[in-house]
Amino acid sequence: MNKSELITSIAEKAEITKKDAEAALNAFVKSVEGALTDGEKVQLVGFGTFEVRERKARTGRNPRNPEQVIEIPASKAPVFKAGKSLKETVNK
Repeated sequence: MNKSELITSIAEKAEITKKDAEAALNAFVKSVEGALTDGEKVQLVGFGTFEVRERKARTGRNPRNPEQVIEIPASKAPVFKAGKSLKETVNK
């Protein structure tokens, strides 16, 4: 499912226009991005949790030239952890 298909599905299920559904989806995405940028977690009970995890700096190797060592800097990565209800629904 891509973004336009998701917007159509939201519009049908919520009985609203596609324009309103797109505005709601964009607002949701911006809100989650803002919270993660501020270092907060977004928990949707039963659905899941969006959070940011820190990745430590490490060394790696170039697969084309195994002798060449690459320094990989520390970074932050957004992560989604599915909630119990979502897991149960998917596993039916």
